[in-house]
Amino acid sequence: MDAKNNITFILNPKSGNHGKNDIPDMIAETLDKTKFEYQVKFTEYAGHASEIARQCVDENIDVVVAVGGDGTVNEVARSLVHSRTALGIIPCGSGNGLARHLSIPIDIKKSIDIINRYNIETFDYGVINELPFFCTCGMGFDAFISQKFASSKKRGPITYIENVLKEGLDYQPETYELEDETGTKKHKAFLIACANASQYGNNAYIAPKATMTDGLMDVIIMEPFNAFDAPQISIDIFSKTLDKNSKIKTFKAKRIHIHRNTPGPIHYDGEPIMTGTDIDVHIEERGIRIITNPEVIETDSRPNFFLNAFAELYYNINNVRKDIEKQGRRIQTINKALLKKLKNNKT
Repeated sequence: MDAKNNITFILNPKSGNHGKNDIPDMIAETLDKTKFEYQVKFTEYAGHASEIARQCVDENIDVVVAVGGDGTVNEVARSLVHSRTALGIIPCGSGNGLARHLSIPIDIKKSIDIINRYNIETFDYGVINELPFFCTCGMGFDAFISQKFASSKKRGPITYIENVLKEGLDYQPETYELEDETGTKKHKAFLIACANASQYGNNAYIAPKATMTDGLMDVIIMEPFNAFDAPQISIDIFSKTLDKNSKIKTFKAKRIHIHRNTPGPIHYDGEPIMTGTDIDVHIEERGIRIITNPEVIETDSRPNFFLNAFAELYYNINNVRKDIEKQGRRIQTINKALLKKLKNNKT
């Protein structure tokens, strides 16, 4: 008989919008015991997930599964980089950016089914000022909003949109000096994002063509815009067409240095932190092993969105329908609020 793989589930009981008391029972019911010996560990404080994951690496555990949102995934993953221990994801946070990019179902039992299939691939990850990120990092408005969002008592897309609408049209763009292998350029920008994966979470695609296997990050520069431009930008973000918007400049790079005039927040996978005027971002190639959806192919040119959509539909048709409905309502909410503010400004 083949030896079983050792797997540890790290569960953050505070992430996301719903309780997790029943998840250990779901794991016990759904996990393939012929393949895995498993244990479940609960986090007790910030940073605890990273400590548990590092211990698992030291103990040569085969897989560590992050059960939670993007913050929990980041905590676990950054302790697994450049090791043989693979990352698994059971997404139950408020954004679930990495899980959505990899088409891991936003359904606990079906995401455990993905783990049972044990398809492991090796992906790139990013580093901003020595802080690892796996989806996106950035500065400017999205870091500012991440800071606001982190301090909000409520979480989820509605809170995020409320913060965007409240602060967005009054936010003052900054001037950045950006240096890559092609030279140095100045940009006045609303935000600068660096994407290893395609989205922030909640199906908001900041970098529709980003792939985690090309050794490069997608750098997105959002130029200053007004209330007339904002509705189209919101539509493009949720329609995977932001790269075609006239207010967006994108390019690929392995490494960039950014200088700004004043210190301020940056974010890594949505986690905000204050930092200085100089910011370094680079990609570490093939540095993290992740259990992925075997129905999805990540290519070196771009994710295969047809297969992503098919796999998501195949594994979680009800959640797909709900996501589509939520996206439509989300865009309508943004646009109505922006148009209302525009009318008020005219009068």
